[in-house]
Amino acid sequence: MSIVRFSKFKQYRDLLYALPSSYTVDMIRNEEFLLDRDEKKKLEIYYAPFEYVNERAKVVIVGITPGLHQMKKSFSTVIETKDQLNSEEDILHEVKKRSSFEGPMRKNLVKMLDELGLHEYLGLSSTIELFDEANSLVHTGSVLNYPVFYQGKNYSGTTPDILKTELLRKHIMEGFATEISNMDQPLIIPLGVNVSKVLTYLAKEKYLDSGNLLLGFPHPSGGNGHRHRQFAENKEQMQEMIRDYFLQHPMDK
Repeated sequence: MSIVRFSKFKQYRDLLYALPSSYTVDMIRNEEFLLDRDEKKKLEIYYAPFEYVNERAKVVIVGITPGLHQMKKSFSTVIETKDQLNSEEDILHEVKKRSSFEGPMRKNLVKMLDELGLHEYLGLSSTIELFDEANSLVHTGSVLNYPVFYQGKNYSGTTPDILKTELLRKHIMEGFATEISNMDQPLIIPLGVNVSKVLTYLAKEKYLDSGNLLLGFPHPSGGNGHRHRQFAENKEQMQEMIRDYFLQHPMDK
């Protein structure tokens, strides 16, 4: 079962379809698509169609927030498929498939997941299949569902503090926290320390089971120069955690 019940897509669909294929950043990061802001904290949150939720996912991969690159990819996907896909669910699903951790980040992510052996537990030849024919097994998302910018740049989760900032906490609790609580005990992979901090908090608040969290996984961005060291340091404990998870939650035959 997939859900799009929290979607704002109908509200923004006509604006999206009215954009030219060669739109500029100023055409999508403006007042028309602005969802929320905190001028004092220099934060802005914009709409982007990242609202497809795969409730039956066995694995959930979680980042901080979609960045500008992903935002642009999502808008382009809607524009490109407007004459091919009709249903809201199909459009939003296609956005997720094309935009989630797209680019070099996906390559780094797959390499680390395969090194942990996750694909073997899922019955796959590689976790790259999660972004194609085995897409039904995965849900990709962010603790902040919509693109967040701090001082006009991609928000990293560090400044301002993600859990101490009222605007950000509100969006986490109204969005991701509600989504994850409706899912059936998936393996949750937080990408980086800031995502792990949020998910550990949500576990304490009983929105998810802390035993299902794969803690220690580094953010796969090429900009994270420490990812190789972080991965090597945590590799053994992550492999043990994956093994324990699938002992308790075996794949359906």
